[in-house]
Amino acid sequence: MITFVPWRRFSLSFLQRSAHTSPSSLPHPPQLSLLETPDQNAQARAWLGKFKTQEIPKSTVELAFSRSSGPGGQNVNKVNTKATLRCRVDSDWIPLWAREQLKRTPSYVSSTESIQITSTVHRSQAQNVQDCLAKLHALIVSASAASFVNHPSDHQKERVRGLERAEKARRRTDKFKRSALKKGRAKGDWD
Repeated sequence: MITFVPWRRFSLSFLQRSAHTSPSSLPHPPQLSLLETPDQNAQARAWLGKFKTQEIPKSTVELAFSRSSGPGGQNVNKVNTKATLRCRVDSDWIPLWAREQLKRTPSYVSSTESIQITSTVHRSQAQNVQDCLAKLHALIVSASAASFVNHPSDHQKERVRGLERAEKARRRTDKFKRSALKKGRAKGDWD
């Protein structure tokens, strides 16, 4: 006997199955909540360098599919090509220092404490899934890099000091010229 299983039931069981697998191929970030010292920045940059070369596996996120909207004829009404990706912000492969930045993005859903990304760009489901994963990857990279503290080098500090001295000298000469102009107006003989 064949029983009918609605699409929603199938997608929920798929979501539950894929959400509990562990990300084995992604590098684990260092356990740093803030990046304050140059050593912590170096560790975070090393992790980000490794993470940029990796792709996020499908098993680390929850995926759901639905019908896309917009033009496309009858295909739009028949095929579930829209991909919706959901990923918990407190996943162990997302760095601690990037989580607050991720919570400020428009993709963050506060009720589930997760990031939700959708894609309807392509006509195929697989391409939309890859697009969602690429968007998530870019979002995590940008949130991780936003927390970096760039300490200026000695050369940069000296250059800034030189620019400040030049600005003060320029301001002083401008003030002197303006003062001389005003003095010239006040002591004029109008005979």
